[in-house]
Amino acid sequence: MATEDLSKLKIDRTGAAGVAPGKRPPRLLAALAIAAAIGLLALFYFRSSAIVEVESATVTTAYPSQSFTLLNATGYVVAQRKAAVASKATGRVEWLGVTEGSRVKKGEIVARIENADVSATMEQAAANVALAKANLQQAQAELVEAQAVFDRNGELLAKGFISQSAYDTLTARYHKAQAAILAYQASINVTEANYRAAQIAVEQTLIRAPFDGVVLTKNANVGDVITPFSSALDAKGAVVTMADMDTLEVEADVSESNLPKVKLEQPCEIQLDALPDLRLRGLVQRIVPTVDRAKATVLVKIKFIDHDPQVLPEMSAKIAFLEKEMPPEHRSSRTVVHPDAIVQRNGENVVFIMKEGKAVETAIETGEKIGDMVEVRNGATAGEKVILRPPSNLDSGDNVRTAVK
Repeated sequence: MATEDLSKLKIDRTGAAGVAPGKRPPRLLAALAIAAAIGLLALFYFRSSAIVEVESATVTTAYPSQSFTLLNATGYVVAQRKAAVASKATGRVEWLGVTEGSRVKKGEIVARIENADVSATMEQAAANVALAKANLQQAQAELVEAQAVFDRNGELLAKGFISQSAYDTLTARYHKAQAAILAYQASINVTEANYRAAQIAVEQTLIRAPFDGVVLTKNANVGDVITPFSSALDAKGAVVTMADMDTLEVEADVSESNLPKVKLEQPCEIQLDALPDLRLRGLVQRIVPTVDRAKATVLVKIKFIDHDPQVLPEMSAKIAFLEKEMPPEHRSSRTVVHPDAIVQRNGENVVFIMKEGKAVETAIETGEKIGDMVEVRNGATAGEKVILRPPSNLDSGDNVRTAVK
């Protein structure tokens, strides 16, 4: 009996519930698959939500002239031909025909001061001229008459019909008539000179443009008193200031230590701060032969080869003194990028552009080196932000942000 009971305690190794040995239950396999899927999803979520901090730079533009620049300097645009237009006469402005920006021609009247008194003087001088000419005509008539009487009485004297004393009286009258002609001719010269002086006085009340140019400033208004020396209280010296825009040039200060890099007729490139996209050709026209001891600089004057109506006096400018004249194909701007932004992926030059917080891998076509930058012919545009020295494991679509220094 005891032996039978012990035999019942034997373990059955054929497997439970009909499951073959060496096989996992289906529920266990499903649980493992779900766990693996969850792990992959978690890994993907972690990778997609992770933000990579990177250094960034901006795609910008540059000019090939940077590769040929020997020296850079700053200066200002000035007009070589500039004038403060005033009057030699003293008076009150009664008419002003220009304002700032007005273009005027040489000899054009820009203002007029009161001239009623000098105009009256001129009219009086003109009347005196007319009177002197009338007197001359009368004297000429008297001379004709005196000469006729003189000739006729000369014949009578030869025939003994008149006395010698009577003939002498007629001769004196004839000579007096001749002298009167000379006196009246001299009187005409005097009155004409007075008339010209009066004309000049009137002309001095008309303020004219000394050359073709543009009015820069208006210094007086109608009613202001104009005097040549502006010494009186509230008196004005110049009515307007004008400049010849065809004589604009740039005055730049060059350090005396850099003076050997500058020479006459040297090509230059002019960039104006007010017009950053405009590059104009220039040429060294003059080097002032003296040094400013306070600044240790020499004044160099650069004339414009290319003219633009947007250029105005007193604009600040940057001057690039070039090694040689730039060919036409190098005068336009190029899109450039920092070389640290370019990496090799699958045998291509690419950059990672930052768009809406994500890295976007973009293939680019590079060109020549311009200064410290590399030309981008295709693939990126100016203004876009690119990642510098992108990590090797950075992929397109990764979240990125600029690292704060």
